[in-house]
Amino acid sequence: MDPVTHALSGLVFRQLGFRGKAALFVLVFSAVAPDFDYVTRLWGADAFLHYHRGITHGILALGIFSLAMGLLFRRRGGFFYNAFLSFLGYSSHLLLDLMDQYGTRILAPLDLNRYSLDLTFIIDPYISLILLIAILLGRAGRRRPGLIAAGALLLIVLYLGGRYSLQGQARQFLKTKIDAHTYQVYPLPNGLFRWWFVVRSGDELTTGFVDLLLQKICVYERYRLQMNDPAVIESKKSRVVQRFLDFAVAPYAEVKRGAGKTVVTWRELSYSFLPGDRFIAEVVMDARGKIIRAAFRM
Repeated sequence: MDPVTHALSGLVFRQLGFRGKAALFVLVFSAVAPDFDYVTRLWGADAFLHYHRGITHGILALGIFSLAMGLLFRRRGGFFYNAFLSFLGYSSHLLLDLMDQYGTRILAPLDLNRYSLDLTFIIDPYISLILLIAILLGRAGRRRPGLIAAGALLLIVLYLGGRYSLQGQARQFLKTKIDAHTYQVYPLPNGLFRWWFVVRSGDELTTGFVDLLLQKICVYERYRLQMNDPAVIESKKSRVVQRFLDFAVAPYAEVKRGAGKTVVTWRELSYSFLPGDRFIAEVVMDARGKIIRAAFRM
């Protein structure tokens, strides 16, 4: 989720009735704190891809940060009280990130694999809107802000449960229309009944979307895997591609040769519905097959 949504979640938790001068700051600050790893963007897009939602989004960071906030604000409400508030805000961030397509290393450092339920896109306006309305209503009706906040959180849980059900329906409907070995279904921005898919059958990948309202599928593109191509194999030696493959769940490599050079373009097909070249790793080689340039674009 985006930082704004995380900050809004901290404000809504505050409405549940938590008191104390530091409570608001502890909740909101803890709710956005995991995204401090945005600083890795200064070292390039591939570094950001590799380190974002890493150690700061894991259970160890959750425990350490909560204890640190408890110690820091122990004179303003007590150690255990503020540690709990920090735990609440920080864990809400980790759980919301687990819901979206980007994935998160929530078990770091014990397990550095990315996990995702793929229920929402990276930015979900519906969740943000629910939180914002709860805050506005809470300020307008000061007698029942806690009830409003609890209702908003329940509504988000029901919303995510509904998306989980729709995702399962989309996958089952897809299986009745396309015969494949693997089926991957991803959320589309602002989409409730339309889901993006990537299916694999042998060496062929197919992308498109499922429309549950119209009960149809639309095939967008078909790709033939070229994993045994020498240029593809050589490109994997690049740090940029290694980081890309560590992130990707549906990677595809395209090879183009000409003008004394070879270009290998790696695409993340789970995001191929986005306009322009997004989530692309490009490796350029000379006539002898030596890597001369590698870059990643988000």
